[in-house]
Amino acid sequence: MNDEIRALVVEIEASDAQETDDLAATLEWIDSGADLYRTAKPATPPVHLVAYSVLTDPDREAVFLVDHRDAGLWLPPGGHIEPGEPAAGAATREILEELSICPQFHPAAGPKPVMLTITQTVGRSVPHTDISLWFAFSGSESEPMQPDPGEFRETRWWRLDEVRHGPDTRFEPNLPRFIGKFFAMG
Repeated sequence: MNDEIRALVVEIEASDAQETDDLAATLEWIDSGADLYRTAKPATPPVHLVAYSVLTDPDREAVFLVDHRDAGLWLPPGGHIEPGEPAAGAATREILEELSICPQFHPAAGPKPVMLTITQTVGRSVPHTDISLWFAFSGSESEPMQPDPGEFRETRWWRLDEVRHGPDTRFEPNLPRFIGKFFAMG
């Protein structure tokens, strides 16, 4: 699986200096032979892979986000990639588990990650580092969902101009970068 993850990472085109640095650090991490997957909750090993499942509605210029109870942030659905699980499969599984829907990958991206980020977690869990592969899915505000109330305080569609980064916001810090990159893809 390390070779498959490495192949996915190599295909991601960096959109800024931060992503260039994150991609290089991730390839170094993979090539070190480190265990890529969380093997015990909440944070063993302290660096592991995550898949974000970003539900997008380009026609309405919106993204669907969840107010995650543990992280205390508005972020896309997603979670840990299980050992031996393909990353795209994890993204699909997470969105099904968390929202009870089976959307299609967005045609502009397909079943490949749009972006990669390295993030130090925040919230109530033990601090650790997530290496996150961001996948884009097609969605619509009219599609019925059943978000997991145990995991999320609230869920909603956000217009792109509402999502920003700064000290007075509770958005996942890399979300504005994803929005800029993904919606520039056309």
